[in-house]
Amino acid sequence: MVVISNRLGIDRRQVWHEIGYGTDCKPPARMASLVNEYVENAYHLIAPSYSGVIRDIKSVKGSRVIIEGPIVFQSRIITRLLEQCHKAAVFLVTIGDYLEEMVCHLAEDKLVLQAAVLDAIGSVAVESVADFVQDRIGEIAHAQGLCTSRRFSPGYCDWKLGQQRMVFRAVNGDSAGIRLTEGCLMLPRKSISGIIGIGPCNSNVENYNPCHICNKHDCPGRR
Repeated sequence: MVVISNRLGIDRRQVWHEIGYGTDCKPPARMASLVNEYVENAYHLIAPSYSGVIRDIKSVKGSRVIIEGPIVFQSRIITRLLEQCHKAAVFLVTIGDYLEEMVCHLAEDKLVLQAAVLDAIGSVAVESVADFVQDRIGEIAHAQGLCTSRRFSPGYCDWKLGQQRMVFRAVNGDSAGIRLTEGCLMLPRKSISGIIGIGPCNSNVENYNPCHICNKHDCPGRR
């Protein structure tokens, strides 16, 4: 597990978006002030950490990917993601329990708006941790003259949530303090798991995006 000591940025506009304000709609001054106050106070509730491994890809065929371990992923989206890759980075990130516990306390005290704002900040913060880890993986790949794909997580597209078990198996028990429930949900809730392909820069690895061929336009994970 790696603990991130530097202060990660929290984009207030992303927090507004999580609360429900669109890109063309700014929140009223009172709401913007509340977000600013809670962002500044949230940093001491955030304990970002991650774990990850880079493994060789052994086989990509049909809807089945085998990486060293052996770890088996079942998904046509993931096979297309990795079919031109040599390696796969598997990772887990979290911001810990503290913020989530404070959200619960606020909700119990009937401070529903404040709880919603802090929960939105947590969502943006954990995405920032995932971006940090993705950048680190990119740096490792680029140092070897390779490129990286977008990151994908179990539960999106046709990659079943039950495949979380394989993700956790791939990191050799170093789960960054994240627990997996019987239903394959992660605790703390503000955690992200995923995979990133690593391959030659001339193979279009960086540009593969299944959203371009998906008709589910209301998907919250659409990119």
